[in-house]
Amino acid sequence: MTRPTPRPRRRLTARDLATVPPELRPLVLAQLSRRGLLRGAGVLGVGTFLAACGTGGDAGGGAATGTATAAQDRSDSEKVVNWANWTLYLDQDDDGNYPTLEAFTEQTGIEVNYSEDIDGNDTYYGKIQGQLANGQDIGQDIVVFTDWMAARMIRQGYAQELDEENIPNKKNILPELAEVDFDPGRKRSLTWQSGFAGIAWNKEKVGELRSVSDLWRPELAGRVVVLDEMRDTVGLIMLEQGVDISGDWGDDEFAAALEVLEQQVASGQVRQVRGNSYKEDLISEDALASTAWSGDITQINFENGDKWGFAIPDAGGTLWSDNMLVPIGSPHKKNAETLMNYYYDPEVAAQVAAWVNYISPVQGAREAMEAIDPELVDNPYIFPTEELLQNVRVFRSLDPSEEQQYNAEFQAVIGN
Repeated sequence: MTRPTPRPRRRLTARDLATVPPELRPLVLAQLSRRGLLRGAGVLGVGTFLAACGTGGDAGGGAATGTATAAQDRSDSEKVVNWANWTLYLDQDDDGNYPTLEAFTEQTGIEVNYSEDIDGNDTYYGKIQGQLANGQDIGQDIVVFTDWMAARMIRQGYAQELDEENIPNKKNILPELAEVDFDPGRKRSLTWQSGFAGIAWNKEKVGELRSVSDLWRPELAGRVVVLDEMRDTVGLIMLEQGVDISGDWGDDEFAAALEVLEQQVASGQVRQVRGNSYKEDLISEDALASTAWSGDITQINFENGDKWGFAIPDAGGTLWSDNMLVPIGSPHKKNAETLMNYYYDPEVAAQVAAWVNYISPVQGAREAMEAIDPELVDNPYIFPTEELLQNVRVFRSLDPSEEQQYNAEFQAVIGN
């Protein structure tokens, strides 16, 4: 008697996972693939994984959990401010110095320890969440997080309230950014820069790309990287599927887009899912195409030759903002506020925008740009046109349960 051939086991898909009750998903993932779960935790940041398992903290972004009080401010006696930011996100000269920071220290006497420590929202949050929950000093007086993570920081009580008397230039914030649902009145955050997510490609090796689907071309197999920011990578796919990501959508629409990503990761079409370091894959040509952030491509073209194209897909791109916050344990809040005030001076804001090529949040920066680099005044990625803004969308705010669910599903996919 011939033994029947065993039926192959079907992989759990994102759509399957969406049908599992949220409280059981971690158990299902663990039973399915311990290796996959741990790899997902590695992308998320081991700190986040352990914090979620070991402290009962709200790693998924639930209701406020922080009970710590703000640190005592030592700004008057310690003239220093520590600032953690993303890479390529501040003006820099050929010697690696930061001209606007040097000018700030000259004006104020406050020394700035600036570090490009943030590669992704989740990975950096994972490193500091335990200290934040205990109200400890994380060694940084300013951190820069994207809207959704800034919302989590504020909701959890991890960001100090700002003293507006120390930030008179706050009045210069663009009206569109002055009121946000996660921080009414901007009491605990100020926008650093805003930007777009779209697609990029090596112009010497690849023809022009106009859609996310173009990344799945057979000739690009194994040479594509995608961003580890869920709202950008999944958001771009959802837009191509006809979903208005700023509007009314739910589990089905998210799962349909995640299924596309899952297929491309599982097949090897996507070689890696990366944070801010995705630029290195493009520069080394390990990757020939990617989902990408607008200002990054302008910068690597300037530094490495005009090799890369960038486009907002025909179906639309994402629009996001990054924000400065003072962590709960920071002992130099007044110094941090003095620095924020400095960067909200239109002339300083224009200097930064001329280098980083992202959208300046400061009124008057465009007029100031005339004296710095007139050619950039009409750059739509710094000062967007109405036409460009019509073709981008902000990923809608998620409630805490949605954020936990969608983030878990996304991490499971990019971890496998």
